[in-house]
Amino acid sequence: MIAISEAHQDNGADWYEEGAGRQLAFHLSLVTYGRCVYWVNEEKLILEKGDLLLIPGHVPYYGKSIPTVVHTKYVVNFHKLAEECALPLLRLEEPFKQKLGCFEVVQERLRGILTQYKERPAYYELMAEALLTETLIFLNQEKDRGVISSEKHRRVESMKQYIATHYRERVTKEELGDVISTTPNYAATLFKAVTNQTISEYVHNQRMKTAVYMLTESQLMISEIADYLGYNDVSYFYRIFKRSTGRSPSDFLHERSSTV
Repeated sequence: MIAISEAHQDNGADWYEEGAGRQLAFHLSLVTYGRCVYWVNEEKLILEKGDLLLIPGHVPYYGKSIPTVVHTKYVVNFHKLAEECALPLLRLEEPFKQKLGCFEVVQERLRGILTQYKERPAYYELMAEALLTETLIFLNQEKDRGVISSEKHRRVESMKQYIATHYRERVTKEELGDVISTTPNYAATLFKAVTNQTISEYVHNQRMKTAVYMLTESQLMISEIADYLGYNDVSYFYRIFKRSTGRSPSDFLHERSSTV
């Protein structure tokens, strides 16, 4: 259905890029830090953390860093292998820009695409294209649900902030309901609708990010890291880690000697 032509990450304050005229092609950009600016069809679009921009190849654009403002973003350029496509998003004639509720989910997939192209394991192109297809499905699902209101974004951000402080503990929908002054069921439903993750999935993912850091940047044993992150059962920690990262915790220990 799709083929990736380029995937990279932009960092810093001196980025510039332009493109147009590529039929069946697309430019996908997700800002993960700071701000940058695109001119698309001579319209100025400022992107900040959480914003995604998808530009059809026939639409002229150029983008650049905002002076003195550092930003980071993931970029994937790809093209359809046929004119017809099952995803409505890839039939759009105009650019699609949206502040994502499912930001973390999309960010993880795009990071995975870059990892595939960096490490180039067997079948890496197929894996990267599968990750991109999954990303586009998430984006289409969110687009179908409509623009998320700023109030819903605010409430979900409040819940995320609470999780960021308590993710090593058991986080319940009752606690998050108290955080945003609503019922537990509404808090859970809102969180899932906006982020495309359940509360439990989001908590596990936050723990796994810390686990990856500790596996490479500390001298703690795997069992100690699991216990620190709230997993009394090490085998359960292994299963969650493998499901989240696609790798075993032991794989990261081989990287420890060069970083610690």
